[in-house]
Amino acid sequence: MIPQQNRLWWEREDLCYKDGNLVFSGKSAAGLINVTGTPAFFYSANRISQNLERLQEALSQLDSYQIYYAIKANRFAPILTHIKKTGLCGVDICSPNELLHAFSCGFTCSEISYTAHAMTNDELRLLADNPDVRLNCDSLSTIRRLGQFCSHRKIGIRVNPAMGIGYRDSETLRYSGDKTTKFGVYREQFEEALALASKHGLIVDTIHFHTGCGYLNNQLSIFDEILEATHWFTDKVKDLASVNLGGGLGVPHDEDDVNLDLDSWVSVINKHYGGKGLTVCVEPGDYVVKDSGILILEVNTVERKQQTDFIGVNGGFTLAIEPAFYGLPCEPVVLEQKTDKMKPVTIAGNINESLDVWKDNFPMPDQIKEGDLLAFINAGGYASSMMSNHCMRGQVSENIVF
Repeated sequence: MIPQQNRLWWEREDLCYKDGNLVFSGKSAAGLINVTGTPAFFYSANRISQNLERLQEALSQLDSYQIYYAIKANRFAPILTHIKKTGLCGVDICSPNELLHAFSCGFTCSEISYTAHAMTNDELRLLADNPDVRLNCDSLSTIRRLGQFCSHRKIGIRVNPAMGIGYRDSETLRYSGDKTTKFGVYREQFEEALALASKHGLIVDTIHFHTGCGYLNNQLSIFDEILEATHWFTDKVKDLASVNLGGGLGVPHDEDDVNLDLDSWVSVINKHYGGKGLTVCVEPGDYVVKDSGILILEVNTVERKQQTDFIGVNGGFTLAIEPAFYGLPCEPVVLEQKTDKMKPVTIAGNINESLDVWKDNFPMPDQIKEGDLLAFINAGGYASSMMSNHCMRGQVSENIVF
């Protein structure tokens, strides 16, 4: 065991080394694995609550607000029932099965916001039968077909301001931007969208927009510009009651990232929508759950190939797709600190695809051996919810820690 060093960038009170051993949510990470085996996800209920409490405290500076946790980030039922018990937020969903899942975890229609693309008629009938679900219509087609099944229903219109924002300006994480995307109603369609809603007796009371994900403090100026662009839409709705800013709030993924300052974030929101009598709705996913989760895998291969030292583990991108597909770092750490000597290694998963690499040329302790355990932090959001069974290696346990 090496002496306790200065904290690493990701360490905090409930995720840190104590006497050289990784502690997660007040418990030994190695002890957790003794019960479950690997691969295994662990989620901290306390961290989820703390993240929601910070959001609520910051948003309380607004006149009126509503938080909807985006369950596409992580739909693990114990997480949802825990969130429901906190009473801190509702949920944001985007499919009929997510709606039924939200019901099964205790959420009621009035606590649910629904935003989806390419909705089927059966989906629209389901929403027509549940008028208290806050529905945001993503296209002219959705508005027109919804009007065939109901009238006098309040709806939101999801708009596309043609501006986007993503972690480190990644194009793949933007929902809106210079390139035309499938999401939302553009300016040239907006008057027609309002007319369609009026024709079918639908009441537009919300403007919704979600333009990207993973933004941090250094991108708040872009967020400010996006909100400025949305006034063009909101100013044209006569009986506007709420504006939904979507999600996208990011968390740090490596030591160069700076936490999103929630007070600064709310200050930008207040600049545009404070004092207007509107309810500001937000749909965070990553911010609520991403840093609440870790994925623990076992090292099964330690081998040098040409000039590269490889560490192979018993899980790959089927368990957490973002590092491979979006370049979002998922920091690996050892469960037991044995040395302070580091060397660059490539950590590879067990999927038979060339992109199945967790980290390339990444400094890790030079005494890692087969049978050791690694924890990948920031595994709470968009990991298990996007899993596949490619190569039939999608088996993993999920666990919530109280």
